[in-house]
Amino acid sequence: MLGGAKLQKAGCDNPTIPAAYRGASVSEPATTESVPTSPSVARSLGAEKWWDVFEDKELQSLIRTALKNNYDVRIAAARVLEAQAQLGITRADQFPSLSAGGNVNSVRNPKIGPFPGYEVTQGELTASAAWNLDFWGRYRRATESARATLLANEWAQKEVMATLVASVASDYFLLRQLDLELEISQRTLDSRQDSLDLTMTLEQHGINSLLDVRQSEQLVYTAAAEVPDLERQIAQEENAISILLGNNPGDIPRGLKLTEEPHAPEVPVGLPSALLERRPDIRQAEQNLIAANAQIGVARAAYFPQISLTGTAGYESAALTSLFTGPAGVWTLAGSFTQPIFEGGRLKSGVRLAEAQHEQLLLTYQQTIQGAFRDVSNALVAYRKNREFKELSATYRTRWWLIAKIVNSASSNSTWWNPLRMRRDCRKYVSKRGQRTTLKS
Repeated sequence: MLGGAKLQKAGCDNPTIPAAYRGASVSEPATTESVPTSPSVARSLGAEKWWDVFEDKELQSLIRTALKNNYDVRIAAARVLEAQAQLGITRADQFPSLSAGGNVNSVRNPKIGPFPGYEVTQGELTASAAWNLDFWGRYRRATESARATLLANEWAQKEVMATLVASVASDYFLLRQLDLELEISQRTLDSRQDSLDLTMTLEQHGINSLLDVRQSEQLVYTAAAEVPDLERQIAQEENAISILLGNNPGDIPRGLKLTEEPHAPEVPVGLPSALLERRPDIRQAEQNLIAANAQIGVARAAYFPQISLTGTAGYESAALTSLFTGPAGVWTLAGSFTQPIFEGGRLKSGVRLAEAQHEQLLLTYQQTIQGAFRDVSNALVAYRKNREFKELSATYRTRWWLIAKIVNSASSNSTWWNPLRMRRDCRKYVSKRGQRTTLKS
């Protein structure tokens, strides 16, 4: 044993088995798009279920169908089963192996010359055991690596499911948006067609010119070209959703209109970064890092002697009637150890390989966390800007509604109708509203 320790010291500068994984430190961004919020709001948002966020019954049915039939989800589930089986195989190396066997041989030879004939029947029943002692933690670290790989596959499965839910929901809302755009385009086409008919009638009576007719025709052609393009986009979006559902391309049932969809609760900004630890991609990267760290221990354990014990016990007798008697018992017990002396640099390269893989997965883990911060920041910025745009749009809609009201009132009262006065009043109103908006901001 002492000689083995000296030999392994010559082959590796630090062959000590590394400690278990204790976590990797990653710096958080200095600034984030957030404002303070209460922890209770953050916890409630983090525990929100997808069926509580998406209240459209038809959308919920599509998501459940996708989670059941989608091929990516089923492949991820098969990988989890594979990792479970691999963990069982690896963990079995920590325990002794037991086996039993038996045989019966019967031999008969006839009398040949001076040699008499004989008949011999021999029976044997044995049990054997073998155990590779895990003094250096090689099998324990291998089991740790396999268990981390299993957890990584489970988190990968959850990541696939979360991505699938988001994809089905976003594609469904995009489909309902295209349906709304198609409806608007068809109404626009009908309106422009009626306007064209009116313009042609006025041109026939000399009220409008041929130029007005050509302009109206151009508007009709533009609106007519949008309808088949939207129909193409709708068909392609339905095919994409069908593939997510695990079905062949086909029609997708609709639920509520886009304008009737219940709005999701307001997203509180200032969420703690601890919520990012719940992301499946981060947890998967962390478990892969744990597995790689354990593989370093497996590689370094190869420097130490491998000690094994074997034993066999049983009964052997020429007569079956005396097979289990005392004199018929046999047994053997042996112990052995194997110390690598020269491997041509194989062991050292194995350790370097494991360390390089660990470094690679460590960088991947840190990159995944930075990507998570980026995704959250982008989502918060988009949410905030979209809310500001909606507020600004509502302000302008109110403003132009009041202007239209002034125009309608002016046109209905011919006694004081004056285009120049109406234009002046509108300018005064817009100027005053702009000054108020500037003062408020």
